[in-house]
Amino acid sequence: MGANNGKQYGSEGKGSSSISSDVSSSTDHTPTKAQKNVATSEDSDLSMRTLSTPSPALICPPNLPGFQNGRGSSTSSSSITGETVAMVHSPPPTRLTHPLIRLASRPQKEQASIDRLPDQSMVQIFSFLPTNQLCRCARVCRRWYNLAWDPRLWRTIRLTGETINVDRALKVLTRRLCQDTPNVCLMLETVTVSGCRRLTDRGLYTIAQCCPELRRLEVSGCYNISNEAVFDVVSLCPNLEHLDVSGCSKVTCISLTREASIKLSPLHGKQISIRYLDMTDCFVLEDEGLHTIAAHCTQLTHLYLRRCVRLTDEGLRYLVIYCTSIKELSVSDCRFVSDFGLREIAKLESRLRYLSIAHCGRVTDVGIRYVAKYCSKLRYLNARGCEGITDHGVEYLAKNCTKLKSLDIGKCPLVSDTGLECLALNCFNLKRLSLKSCESITGQGLQIVAANCFDLQMLNVQDCEVSVEALRFVKRHCKRCVIEHTNPAFF
Repeated sequence: MGANNGKQYGSEGKGSSSISSDVSSSTDHTPTKAQKNVATSEDSDLSMRTLSTPSPALICPPNLPGFQNGRGSSTSSSSITGETVAMVHSPPPTRLTHPLIRLASRPQKEQASIDRLPDQSMVQIFSFLPTNQLCRCARVCRRWYNLAWDPRLWRTIRLTGETINVDRALKVLTRRLCQDTPNVCLMLETVTVSGCRRLTDRGLYTIAQCCPELRRLEVSGCYNISNEAVFDVVSLCPNLEHLDVSGCSKVTCISLTREASIKLSPLHGKQISIRYLDMTDCFVLEDEGLHTIAAHCTQLTHLYLRRCVRLTDEGLRYLVIYCTSIKELSVSDCRFVSDFGLREIAKLESRLRYLSIAHCGRVTDVGIRYVAKYCSKLRYLNARGCEGITDHGVEYLAKNCTKLKSLDIGKCPLVSDTGLECLALNCFNLKRLSLKSCESITGQGLQIVAANCFDLQMLNVQDCEVSVEALRFVKRHCKRCVIEHTNPAFF
C-alpha cells in the first residue's frame, strides 16, 4: 500500500519519511541496496515540503513495546480521546513480494462500508483510536489523511524516545497543523516531549513561534535547552499555565524576554500566567533566580523545587512576597532550608495545602510550630528525614492542622507513641501515615491510631519494632488499610 500511496502523491511524497531516517539509521545495522535507495529520498530538506504533502512520517521508535522490525503491532495498550501522539515510524515497504499479499493489496472495485460514513462520523471514530493507530490512518488514503489531520484531533503532541530528532519532528508537525491557519497552530494546547534528550532550543523556538494558544509544556529531562528558549516560550505563549522543566540543568530562571518586557504596557505589568511550575533537579537554581521567577510568575499555585540544592531561606522569602496564592510547595532535599525558611512559608497561611520538606535536616520543632500555627488547612505534610522533629512538633501539628490527611514522618527517630497518640486523637481524617524507620514507635501507638483513624488507607511501618498482634489490630479496625512492613510473620 505504501508503494501505491507514493505513486498517488507523486513528487509530493519526497522526504515524507525524513524524520524516520533519524531513528532507523541508529537501529538498523543490516541495510540492503534497496533500503539505500529509499534513504536517498529521505534526505531531502523538510523546508521543501508543500502544504499538500502526505503524512509526514508520524512515528514510533523501533524500540517501543509493540514494534518489531520497524512495523507496529495492530494493538495498543492506551486509548486517549481527543489527544493525538505524534511519533515516528519507519516508512512502509516499497513493494509487496509475496503473491498472496500482492493479491490482497489490489484495490477492490466495491466501496468499503466505512467509506460511506460522513466526515463528521469518521472524525468522531478517529478520536477514540489509539494514538499510534491514528497516525497510521493518515497513510491509508487521501481522505483519511485529511481527516486524521483534523485540528480537533491534535490538541496534544507527545513525542517520546531518545533517538528521535525532536527539533525536526516539531517543525514538520507544526507546519502541517498550520495549513488552515498559516503560521499558527490555534488548536494545539499541549506539547509533551519529556525524556527527548535531542530536543534543543531550536525545537522550543518552533513551539514558541507557532503555538500562541499553548497551555501546557512538558520538557522534563531535556537537558540541552537553555534559559533563552524558555524565555521565548513564556513570552510568545501568553496562555501558558503549566510548565515542567524538571531535570533541565541549564535552566536557572523563568522570565520574559527583554523585547516582550518592553512591549508590555505599564497597566499590564510583566507577569507570566504560569500557575504550575516544576523545577525539580534544576541544580543550578539559586536564590536570585527564584527571586526573578517569583517576581514574574505571581499567579503560581503549584511550585516544586525538589533537589534545588543551592536554595536557602532567603529565596523562600522572595517567593512568599510575590507569590501569595501558592497551594502546593515542595523544597525536599534543599539542605539549606531551615526553621527560618518555614517561618516565611507559614506566611502563606490557610492557602497552603501541600508542603514537602523531606530531608531538610535543619528543620526542627520550631519550624513545624510556625507552619502548624498559621497553615491550619494543611492537608499533606512530608517531613521524612527531618531528624530534629520530636513529639512536641507532632503535637503542635495535630492540634492545629486537624484536617490533615497525609503525614510522612519517617526517619524521625525522636517521634514516639506519645506523638502518635496526640495525632490519633485530633486528626480523625488521616488516610496516609508513614512511620518508616521510626525507632521509638511501638505497637501501642499503632493501636491508638487504628482505633481512632478508621479511614486510614496506607500505613508504612517498615523497619519499626512492631509486633504481629499490633499489625493484626490495625487490619481489623482499618479494613481498607494497606500496611507496608518488614515483619515476615505478618501476611
